[in-house]
Amino acid sequence: MDASDVAVIRQHLIDPEICIRCNTCEATCPVGAITHDDRNYVVRADVCNGCMACISPCPTGSIDNWRTMPLTRAYPIEAQLLWDELPSELTPEQLEAEGVTMGAEPIALESTPAAATANAEAAGAATFQSATYGATTPPWSAAHAYTNLYGPKSPTSATVVGNFNCTEAGFDSETHHIVLDFGAMPFPVLEGQSIAVQPPGLDARGKPHVARQYSVASPRNGERAGYNNVSLTVKRVTVDHQGHPVRGVASNYLCDLKVGDAVQVIGPFGHSFLMPNHPKSNIVMICTGTGSAPMRAMTEWRRRLRKTAKFEGGKLMLFFGARTQQELPYFGPLQSLPKDFIDINLAFSRVPGQPRRYVQDHLRERAADLAELLKDANTFIYVCGLKSMEEGVVLALRDIAEEAGLAWEALGAALKREGRLHLETY
Repeated sequence: MDASDVAVIRQHLIDPEICIRCNTCEATCPVGAITHDDRNYVVRADVCNGCMACISPCPTGSIDNWRTMPLTRAYPIEAQLLWDELPSELTPEQLEAEGVTMGAEPIALESTPAAATANAEAAGAATFQSATYGATTPPWSAAHAYTNLYGPKSPTSATVVGNFNCTEAGFDSETHHIVLDFGAMPFPVLEGQSIAVQPPGLDARGKPHVARQYSVASPRNGERAGYNNVSLTVKRVTVDHQGHPVRGVASNYLCDLKVGDAVQVIGPFGHSFLMPNHPKSNIVMICTGTGSAPMRAMTEWRRRLRKTAKFEGGKLMLFFGARTQQELPYFGPLQSLPKDFIDINLAFSRVPGQPRRYVQDHLRERAADLAELLKDANTFIYVCGLKSMEEGVVLALRDIAEEAGLAWEALGAALKREGRLHLETY
């Protein structure tokens, strides 16, 4: 075989050893090249076009891995899903044995016929890509975030100091508020960051369980002010997305923890989904279920700042969705927040005898107020919850802007560029 006839690629791979399965890459990829099973996130070599959109948002850097490969030897997703670690780079001798001349220029993946077809189908299938408007940079006034202090191979230990159900629902839909104390170990976090918890034991393949990521629900100075602790909002998983019975490994482990138990923690993660710190900044928070965790952290930090004499805060608006009031985390505490502090809008989608209401419905009803906020460069918007909510929310924001005479394409680009629209859905 003539070496010049061998197509060479730089195959994009995800390191399973440090990936925390946060879904950021799959949600960000504009061509649908990333997929996953219950263990690994993987990249389709015939679809990935090397656009690099997924690189910056990844909290661990696991996404930034590449291998020079003959195109015919590209690792299929079936093989990648079984990996526990990345394969080594092929040696010059191995490449030469495949007919690759050293120094051969890797081809652009989008030039392959399969990738071109996939890209064209992806472009035609969706006329509105909500993920393209999500910022990957923090607000200009956000505090500095520390990340990756403790990796998957060197986690730190935290002690459970609190664990209680923060919903009125029964076992099948309960959500727990869990407080972890780090003692003397440095673990600085900001509102909007997340951590990963390593469940003990082995999976069905005899491998250690992969870490699961959870947003921090407490403000920067601790769940208890002045203490080195964080809180999490964790829903006990008892059914899968199809409604079949299943026992979520990490969620049930966390919900069953007792005070005094030790937990292995990785992180913290996240450098962009951070709240602004400058005076008069407005914060619009849109969430469902446990997506309330970062919103609780931001709200509580603002509430604590409000007690200081010199604090000047902008408007706070919360749009919070759940199936019923009983399944809404923190429903009781929400009712005690002063109306002049936060504007709360609750949406319930499964109340017997009532029409289904979603957060985007409330957004449209509050169009006049949101339009004024969208016109203000000091407004920052945060969306967190199930992936299925994302498109409806961003479409509602687009429609509100356009009805107010704002050009959405220009505004949407500015929101992304200036770190003012943040999407964290899963």
